[in-house]
Amino acid sequence: MNPFAISDALSCISVDVHTTELFEGIWPTPEGVTLNTYLVKGKKNALIDLVQDRHKASDQVQTALQTQGLDLKAVDYLILNHLEPDHTGWLKQFREKNPQAEIIATPKGINLVKSFYNINENLRAVKDGETLDLGNGTVLTFFETPNLHWPETMVTWEGASGTLFSCDAFGSFGALGGRLFDDEFSPPELQAFEKNTLRYYANIVASFSPFVEKAIQKLAGLNIACIAPSHGLVWRKNPSAVIQQYQRYASYSKGPAEQEIAVIWGSMYGNTKQGLEAVLEGIESEGLPYSLHRVPDDNISYILAAAFKSAGLVIAAPTYEYALFPPMAYVLDIFRRKHIHRKTALRIGSWGWSGGAQKEYDASIAGLSWTSIEPFEWVGVPSPQDLEILKNRGRALAQSIKT
Repeated sequence: MNPFAISDALSCISVDVHTTELFEGIWPTPEGVTLNTYLVKGKKNALIDLVQDRHKASDQVQTALQTQGLDLKAVDYLILNHLEPDHTGWLKQFREKNPQAEIIATPKGINLVKSFYNINENLRAVKDGETLDLGNGTVLTFFETPNLHWPETMVTWEGASGTLFSCDAFGSFGALGGRLFDDEFSPPELQAFEKNTLRYYANIVASFSPFVEKAIQKLAGLNIACIAPSHGLVWRKNPSAVIQQYQRYASYSKGPAEQEIAVIWGSMYGNTKQGLEAVLEGIESEGLPYSLHRVPDDNISYILAAAFKSAGLVIAAPTYEYALFPPMAYVLDIFRRKHIHRKTALRIGSWGWSGGAQKEYDASIAGLSWTSIEPFEWVGVPSPQDLEILKNRGRALAQSIKT
């Protein structure tokens, strides 16, 4: 494979990975994901971020370097913006092939190089604003962006081309199929691609939204002509588009989010489902859009993305053995971990010989700053009176979101 040229000095080695393995051991990637490594050439050469030694990704990196007349020993510097293993899993093998390359990271990043990979030589910890001159007018500047999304994270800036190497920031799920740049995709394709960007953000970055905003503010003075993340598209035509996407996503953590409702439901024998159908009638009467997600059938990755962007939630699940339906309890735990804050929510559900789901629900959302529409539970099959109440609850939720 040939690297994609960003400028005379910069190129991207982009590896498409298609696998049934879960990203981070949690998130499915049915449309694949890219691993992007960047070659920067001056009088000396640098690689920015690596790959895992899986799915033949490391072989593709070496092959791409060979097309430039280089091998791994020609790399003078290895810059690690972020030490998560999808960007560093091949580090030990790289070091064995090239013991002379200087590894550059933040001080916390260097500590992880030592502890993760037992590498202690030829390491340089760089501070915020420090530069590296590769010669021939190619100068790299490093900016610390802690907690985006690990504490050691930084970004690398190449001023001559205006390229920001952002690692996980501004990244996305989705393989690219032999293309790389935003201007190689049609507007409908980019719109479809944003769904993968949102899901990536909700799954990977959402917990750190305040740090996303801080990083964007910190980098606002740079004349960014190209954003080069380590997953997904390289934005050379309209880099502001992905910055604006990330700004919008970060704002969801504070509210308001999009005027729509994510309906998350589970039903053991159909009684909760009957009640939910009445709620949906109420929502539909107000003309508000909603998305439907059944647990445990639908993967949490997609549920999380829908809930993250929606101003309203319906949590519909029955009591199960004196507590909340277990798949829904798992969803709420993920919401807590991923900081799905400031939603307007309605919780409904049926019970049989005993209640208990509402008590666990209340405890689960206690720290999320949700505004609650009055919940409703019923015994067994919902009565006509129950269904009318549920319809009104759905209407009330939609009205609240609209205002």
